[in-house]
Amino acid sequence: MTDVALSGLLPERATRVRDLIVDVPDFPSPGILFKDITPLLADAEGLADVVEAFTKLALADGVDVVAGMEARGFLLGTPVAHALGLGFLPLRKAGKLPPPTESVSYDLEYGSATIELRSGTLTPGARVLIIDDVLATGGTAAAAAQLVEQCGGVVAGLAFLLELEALHGRDRLQGHNVDTLLRVGTTFR
Repeated sequence: MTDVALSGLLPERATRVRDLIVDVPDFPSPGILFKDITPLLADAEGLADVVEAFTKLALADGVDVVAGMEARGFLLGTPVAHALGLGFLPLRKAGKLPPPTESVSYDLEYGSATIELRSGTLTPGARVLIIDDVLATGGTAAAAAQLVEQCGGVVAGLAFLLELEALHGRDRLQGHNVDTLLRVGTTFR
């Protein structure tokens, strides 16, 4: 069993959050064990616990704005921004935002991708907390941090609900403050 330590929450609340995340084998392709956060999002108490934990991280890091990576980072980052009384910046897949945009392209284990931020939405010098659901290989997160910096922001930290430690994504984020609420080794339960 994985140790449960949800930042700032008592172990029973952390365990409850962990238990709301469902393993879905062979999705989206054979051999992948997908971590489905849909039951967590549907549970008011569990979602509130996660928002509270992320909010504590943001307060500790002193952030000015919250950014989330498409798409589950939107679902987690927006309520955190609201709880903090801050704005939210969506970091979107290429072609999903109206121009003008800033973009960063990056390589994935299965191809390449591009993320974008609407030009002019990030105040230069603003301290940004980047939120997403899972830290896996770290490619998307590294691109998100690069995009924020390219647009004149300062990455105050990157925060993830889950970290799949076996994939070593944290290694690609060296030099950044990285927090994860739940760390997952080779097995989850």
